[in-house]
Amino acid sequence: MRHFGQIAPEVRERLFHQEPCVFTADSSARMLAVALGATLYSPATRPKLADDIVKQTGRGVVSMVLCLEDSIDDAEVPEAEANLVRQFADLAERCPETELPLLFVRVRAPEQIPDLVRRLGESVRLLSGFVLPKFTEERGIPFLEALTAAEAASGRRLFAMPVLESPDLLYRESRAETLAGIFRAVDKYRDRVLALRLGVTDFCSAYGLRRAPDMTAYDVQIVASVIADVVNVLGRADGTGFTVTGPVWEYFRVQERMFKPQLRRSPFTPEAEDLRALLIEHDIDGLLREISLDRANGLQGKTCIHPSHVLPVHALSVVSHEEFSDAQDILRPERGGGGVLRSAYTNKMNEVKPHRAWAERTLQRAEVFGVANEDIGFVELLAAGIPG
Repeated sequence: MRHFGQIAPEVRERLFHQEPCVFTADSSARMLAVALGATLYSPATRPKLADDIVKQTGRGVVSMVLCLEDSIDDAEVPEAEANLVRQFADLAERCPETELPLLFVRVRAPEQIPDLVRRLGESVRLLSGFVLPKFTEERGIPFLEALTAAEAASGRRLFAMPVLESPDLLYRESRAETLAGIFRAVDKYRDRVLALRLGVTDFCSAYGLRRAPDMTAYDVQIVASVIADVVNVLGRADGTGFTVTGPVWEYFRVQERMFKPQLRRSPFTPEAEDLRALLIEHDIDGLLREISLDRANGLQGKTCIHPSHVLPVHALSVVSHEEFSDAQDILRPERGGGGVLRSAYTNKMNEVKPHRAWAERTLQRAEVFGVANEDIGFVELLAAGIPG
C-alpha cells in the first residue's frame, strides 16, 4: 500500500518532492497509526462488500472499518457476521494481502472478537484488528482481553482502535475520572492500541445536537471541550500519548446554505475553478476546514462515511515543502543544544527545543503521505486524485 498509489507514477513525480512510502499491514505500529489517513466505514451487511473493498482500494483508500455496531439494526447482527465471514473468504481467494487496505471490524461485545477470528479461519490474515465501541476502562478491558486472547489463538497480530464516545466522557462531573481510567486501560495494552477514535456523533446525541454542514465540530463548544481534554490526557507528545483521529464528517450531498462558502478563490487557478465549485456543491469546503482544525488541535486522520471524503483528508495530510524544510532544519544533529533560527522560507522563527516534537511528527507524516513539491498545494493534489 501507499498513499496516492492510485495516481500514475509520472504524476506523482510531478506532485511530490518526496513520494509517500510503501507500507504493509505488517509495518510498525508507529507507521500504521499515522498511515491510517481517512478510515472509511462500511456496514458489514453490504452484499457485495468484497467488491466494495476492492473498488475503494483502487480509489486510494488504505484503511476501512466494517461495522457490526451502530450502522446496522440489532436484528441484522447474525447475518452481518455471516456475511463478513463470507466476504473475507472471497477476498482471501481473490486478492493478495498487499493489494487490500487495513481492514478492521467494529464489534458490539467482547465475545464477538474470538468468535469472529475463529470463524474467519485462514482469511484472518486479511484482518488488522477491531474497533471497540463506547470505550471506558470498565467496558474496555474485557474487549482488550478478548483481543489479546484471539491474537494468541490465531497467531495474527491484531490491533485495537477504541472509540471514545461514552456520555461519561462528555459530562463535566465524570470526565476527568473517565479519561484517567481510559488512559490506564490503553496504557496497559499500549502495544495493541493503534489509535483512539472520537465518536463526536454520540457526543452530540447526548444533548440533542447536530452540527450543520457549514459548521465544524469545533464550533460546537461542548464537543470542542471534550476534544481538547482527550488530546490533553491521551495525545501528549512526551511518549505517553496515542494517535487520536479526527471525528466523522456527516455530509456528502448538497445542503441549503445559511453562510458563505469557506473556500477562498485565491488558491484555485482559473482552470481549477470548476473543482472549487464542485467542492462547495458537495459541502466539502466545510470538511476541508474541519480537517485543518483537526490538525491544529493535535488529531491525525479522520473517520469517513463516504468515499468522497477520503481524498480531501489525504490531500491535506501531505506535508508541504515549507513544513518539511522547517522540520528538517529543527532536527539537524548540530541543533541538539537548542537555539533559534530563521526559517529557510524567511517568514517565521523556528525555535529548536519547543518545535522539536512538532518536527518529529511532521517527518513521520512526510514518510507516509509524502512531501509536496515547492509549487504544489492541496488544490493540485485534490485535482490529481479525482478519477477522470
